[in-house]
Amino acid sequence: MTLFKYIILFLFINFGALAIGNWLMDNGPQTVWYIGLNKAPWTPPGWFFGFAWTTIMICFSIYMAYLFKIVPNTKLKTLFTFQFIFNIAWGYIFFDLQLTVLGLICIVLLTLIVSKFLVDYQKVLKAKTILILPYFIWICVATSLNLYIVIYN
Repeated sequence: MTLFKYIILFLFINFGALAIGNWLMDNGPQTVWYIGLNKAPWTPPGWFFGFAWTTIMICFSIYMAYLFKIVPNTKLKTLFTFQFIFNIAWGYIFFDLQLTVLGLICIVLLTLIVSKFLVDYQKVLKAKTILILPYFIWICVATSLNLYIVIYN
């Protein structure tokens, strides 16, 4: 498969995950429960989340296309699958179920998975590793936001 086809495939999968996650969390950020939470002072404005996730998924899709073209092994497929599951599950757990501690556990696991991508495949992708940095940075920020909510609510 060509790199372009892999990019299209991962764009479809990753934006599909975002769509499923948004559907499952069902207006979570606009609910009375979430609006009433004591949120971290560094919580970005609502519009930023869409911008951030769009940028992240474009970069991550290109990253995964390069990586999958080079090392389409079981370890990579497993990491990607767990990333996919935790990415979707977090919004549902946090917003729909309002289980902030379980949400924190989920997002910490997602952070560890993204970190594993970053560390394990840096030698393979070299400079292209920069493509996963937006995901890593954002997931660290999101983890801190979730942790703040757990501590202060």
